[in-house]
Amino acid sequence: MTRPPMPYVVALDVGGTSMKGGLVTRAGEVTVLTGRPTGRENGPEAVVEAVRAYVGEIAELGRSRYAGPPAGVGLAVPGIVTSATAVYSANIGWRDVPAEAFVPSGVPVRLGHDVRTGGLAESVFGAGRGVADFLFLPIGTGIAGAVVLRGDPYGGAHGWGGEIGHAPVWPAGEKCACGQTGCLETYASASALARRFTARSGRTATAKEVVELAVAGDAAAAEVFGEAVEALAIALASYVLLLDPALIVLGGGLSEAGAALLDPLRERLAGRLTFQEPPPLRTAALGTRAGMLGAALLGWQAAGEHDAGADWPIDVLRGGSVS
Repeated sequence: MTRPPMPYVVALDVGGTSMKGGLVTRAGEVTVLTGRPTGRENGPEAVVEAVRAYVGEIAELGRSRYAGPPAGVGLAVPGIVTSATAVYSANIGWRDVPAEAFVPSGVPVRLGHDVRTGGLAESVFGAGRGVADFLFLPIGTGIAGAVVLRGDPYGGAHGWGGEIGHAPVWPAGEKCACGQTGCLETYASASALARRFTARSGRTATAKEVVELAVAGDAAAAEVFGEAVEALAIALASYVLLLDPALIVLGGGLSEAGAALLDPLRERLAGRLTFQEPPPLRTAALGTRAGMLGAALLGWQAAGEHDAGADWPIDVLRGGSVS
């Protein structure tokens, strides 16, 4: 007896060098595929083709598993993006790529900014669930932010909303790769921690190791990590004063430091706010899956199912099978 089709979407989180994808059913059942390289060294057109091929591969798995084509496709991509166009990405080099170029003909598709899409996932069923206004701040190789207002990620007038990583914290400080001076990202990103520790001590270490050394009392590591925490406190104090968020959710690899980061950051943020209470700081709930799960929400939106995700249990989303 042939089983009836089960509705599902294809979801991809596209980074500069690699992409993660999966299948997500209407009930929140997740199947994660192993990642694929973007092939950006071969040019932006090759990345578009790689994404399209990966979407087709995942959709083929969905057809065999759920007895039908995907209801939609959601893609979280870097750079300036609208729901219908990947406008520009400095990391990849593409310009004005229509969403339809990434998917088989006739499949509904919706694009989203990678960090804002992760913020959407944290808002719907992650650390920001039930919170209308918060900042999602992934701290990884770089620093970006997703400003969530009334439950929706806010991109600003031109798609640059949330670029807190390039807010200057020390205007007379170090030069940033973006061309500005003293950006938060230059001091507090994972790559900045490793780079500045090596410059200060002559030793190499990952950002995680720098934090561990700082906690253990290493002077150079403590100095570099302390400057990173201070830079974060400065930037977040400005954000709090401007938008008065109910919550700040920290994601990315550096957030895995847990209390070693959160405790001093809470203290320093509170010290910079004289007439209001600082919002709670919380680590992200979805980890590296946030972008892909947010892309699943975009896929269901493309399919016309705008309320998808509200009843998805977080334990199921964190788990799921791997193909």
